[in-house]
Amino acid sequence: MSRPSTNPPKTTRTPQLRAPSQPTTLNWSLAKFTLPRVYPIIDTATLGRLDLDPIAAAEAMLEGGAQILQLRHKAFWSRDIFHLAERIQHLCRQANSLFVVNDRADYAAILGAALHVGQDDLTPTDARRVIGPSAILGYSTHNVAQLTEAPPTVDYLAFGPLFTTVSKDRPDPTVGIEGLRAIRALTDKPLVAIGGITRDNALTCWNAGADSVAVIADLYPTPCTRQTLRDRMSEWQKLKA
Repeated sequence: MSRPSTNPPKTTRTPQLRAPSQPTTLNWSLAKFTLPRVYPIIDTATLGRLDLDPIAAAEAMLEGGAQILQLRHKAFWSRDIFHLAERIQHLCRQANSLFVVNDRADYAAILGAALHVGQDDLTPTDARRVIGPSAILGYSTHNVAQLTEAPPTVDYLAFGPLFTTVSKDRPDPTVGIEGLRAIRALTDKPLVAIGGITRDNALTCWNAGADSVAVIADLYPTPCTRQTLRDRMSEWQKLKA
C-alpha cells in the first residue's frame, strides 16, 4: 500500500491581465500642447487620385516644415492601412511632429497617437475612455450647439466648413468668416478652421480667431510629386509667419 504524498498539491495560477499603458506622442504632452498654425491632412482618397504614395507625402510635408499631420482614411482600415499609420507615426516622432489619427480611437490608442473625431464617430467622452487621459483629442463641430456642448475632455475644436469644400462627400452648410468670429467668442479652447481653406483665405481665418487652419485640397499641387508637395508645404509655412 503506497503512502499518501505529503507534497502540497500544485495550483494553476491565472495570470492577471493589466490594461495596457497609454503612451503619449513624443514631446507632445497636454501640458505644452500648442496647436500649429497650419494643420495638413494626409487624405488617402486624394492621394490615390493623385497617384502619390502616402509615405512619400508624409515625408514631403515634414521636410516642408509640418509640425502636425493627420491621417484621414475614410475607407476600411485594413492591416495595410494600420502599417501605413504606424510608419507615418514613426516619421512624425523623428521630426518631433504630432501625429493624429482621424476617426479611429482604437488605432490611435495602439499607436500612442492623437485622435480627431467627428459628429458621426465615437463621442469625445467614449473616445477618451479608449485613448486614455494623456492623449490629445480633437473634435469637429459645425454649429454653435455642437461646439458649446463639447465636453471638457476635448483638447481642441475644429469648426466649419467655412467655405465650400470638395474634400467631403456630404459637407455641412458653410458657416463663413462671421460664423468663425462668433464661435471664437464662445470657447477658450484652441480652434481649427476647416473646410475650403486656401492660401488666399487662410490669413482671414487667422485674423477671425482661428488658431490653426486644416488643409487638404490646397495642400496638393498639380502635378503632385514629392518635390512639389514639399515646396507647397514650405509655402504654407511662410504664409503663417
